[in-house]
Amino acid sequence: QVRLVESGGGLVQPGGSLRLSCAASGSIFRLYGMGWYRQAPGKQRELVADITSGGSTHYADSVKGRFTISRDNAKNTVYLQMVSLKPEDTAVYYCYIDLLVTRPWGQGTQVTVSS
Repeated sequence: QVRLVESGGGLVQPGGSLRLSCAASGSIFRLYGMGWYRQAPGKQRELVADITSGGSTHYADSVKGRFTISRDNAKNTVYLQMVSLKPEDTAVYYCYIDLLVTRPWGQGTQVTVSS
């Protein structure tokens, strides 16, 4: 059973930066794609970024040029570096692992961008 634990969220001013981390249990991490979703109150869930097992990345248009997803297979961890944060980035951020038939999620970490 895969367990995902996110960390790194918090309160930051507009224009600030945060780095989210997602640690995965198990030895299968390196074989699968990973990604980050976010969900703001009253809004639909949005795919923010994903990264394949080979390291190819994809970003939502709303975060291109500001967010960077990366992974460290030795540490079973995926990261989301966020810069130039905007109030509209405020949401709970969830990481997932794409096991093809299922997509286990973490518990989420709150990111609040406000002055």
